[in-house]
Amino acid sequence: MLDNKGFDLWADNYDKTVGISDNDNTYPFAGYKKILNEIYNCILKKSFKNILDIGFGTGTLTTKLYEKGFNIYGQDFSNKMVELAKNKMPNSELFKGDFSKGLVEGLKSQKYDSIIATYSLHHLTDKDKVKFIKELVGLLNENGVIYIGDVAFATRGDLEKCKEQCGEHWDNEEIYFVYDEIKEEFPNSEFIKYSACAGIIKIWKEDIEG
Repeated sequence: MLDNKGFDLWADNYDKTVGISDNDNTYPFAGYKKILNEIYNCILKKSFKNILDIGFGTGTLTTKLYEKGFNIYGQDFSNKMVELAKNKMPNSELFKGDFSKGLVEGLKSQKYDSIIATYSLHHLTDKDKVKFIKELVGLLNENGVIYIGDVAFATRGDLEKCKEQCGEHWDNEEIYFVYDEIKEEFPNSEFIKYSACAGIIKIWKEDIEG
C-alpha cells in the first residue's frame, strides 16, 4: 500500500498509470472508465446538489461534476492530490486527512446528496470499511446514495480466482471488497460487476433504488 509520500510522488502520473491498466483490461484498473462514467451518469440523473468524494485523487470524476455546477466536497490524504484537484476546482471544499481515521471535522457538519469513493476504500480493513461507510450513510440526505467504485468481487471465490490469475502482480497489502461478506451490514445495497476485478457497490440511505 502506498503511503502519503508515495501518493504524492505518484500523483503527476496517476491518471496515465490508471489508463494503461484500464485500456489493457488488466488488474487492478480494468473497468475504471466504465465505473466512473456510470457513477457520473447516475448522479446527473438525480436532483443532487452536494457531492462528497472520499479519496478524490486528481479529481478525475469530481471535476466533471464540478463543471456541471455541483457543490464538491472531498477528503484525500495526499497533499499533492489536494493541490492538483484544487487547481481544477477552485471553489470546492477539499480537505487533507487520513480517512482511515474518519472524516475531518470540516466535513462532518454537512449533509450530502451523494457520496463517492472510487479506488480508495481498499486501504481500509474490512471492519474499518463497514464502520466508515456507516458513518457516511449517516451524512446522507433523504434519498441519498453512496457509490463505491473499486477493485471488488461478488464472492471470496471470485477474488481468489483473480488473485491466482494475477500471480506476483497481486497487491497483498490492499484489502478488496467482497460484497457477499458485507451486504448484511447494508441491506439497502447492490453490487454491479464491471470487469473481472472491479465493480460498483451502491448503498442507499432509504429502501429505494437509484
